[in-house]
Amino acid sequence: MGIWVDTDMGFDDIAAILVVAHSNLVIDGVSLVSGNAPLSHVRDNAASAAAVFSWTFPIHTGRELPVLCKLETAQSILGQNGIPTTGRSLPSADPLPFSDAFAALCDWLGDGKGPKRILALGPLTNIAALALARPDLAARIDELTWMGGGVTSGNHTASAEFNAFADPEALAIVLAHGLPLRMIDLDICRKVLAWPEDVARLRQAAGEKAQLLADLLEGYVNIAISRGRPAMALYDPTAAAIFVAPEIAVLRHARIDAELQGRHTRGRTVVETRASHGEFNAHFAAEIDVEKARAIIFDALLRETGR
Repeated sequence: MGIWVDTDMGFDDIAAILVVAHSNLVIDGVSLVSGNAPLSHVRDNAASAAAVFSWTFPIHTGRELPVLCKLETAQSILGQNGIPTTGRSLPSADPLPFSDAFAALCDWLGDGKGPKRILALGPLTNIAALALARPDLAARIDELTWMGGGVTSGNHTASAEFNAFADPEALAIVLAHGLPLRMIDLDICRKVLAWPEDVARLRQAAGEKAQLLADLLEGYVNIAISRGRPAMALYDPTAAAIFVAPEIAVLRHARIDAELQGRHTRGRTVVETRASHGEFNAHFAAEIDVEKARAIIFDALLRETGR
């Protein structure tokens, strides 16, 4: 089985990759895309994370700009490098050697070793580029689990979740090419929360890595606390938990479309669950075992502190 992660490498992306790394799955490669921050910061974050967490899988540089629109980042919320913290930050590391994500994805999909599963944690720009240029290879993707979209509402705007808003044309391309999309949206991720008590659990673990993860998790949780909420949704780690343990979630078939127009509606994911009203083209996560998801996520983080 082939496993690939496409990411804009914020803290929750790092936590999601740790979830996969501590499962029985082996990551074949990672592709980077702008999103949480511009691609230069994403590359720096990836280099630092690879050094800290001893990642040995290849990391490839993907698209710097969306398919059509201007670059939209989450730096206003996450800070300049896309990773908030209350203390320690990822240490500087040698830059990643340049490796083209498009070529790497093509090689991976063309190697004849299947099935091919992709966990996408940012805007779908890299996957859309593949679908446009090499639809024959994109058709070999057996599963595309994506943290993105919102069944009922958005977060970056009232209508749109950030990853969908940052490149809605990419999402539309992925859907138009019939790729096997499994959308893990805002609604389901908002059920799986990180609390201050989870930060305390990490702090109780021994070692510098535990304290780094605790500071990064606390910085992430404080996004919610600063807005009057007691806990923060574990967006990308929830998608990763479903990716490694599909039995913890119920996915339902639906018609999903990306809204490409309108000042207040662009980036909205329109989810039609009535078969009489549209041809189903994707799945979305409708239910999740919250405690099992949290156990998978925090077990991975705690296990990482002991490595």
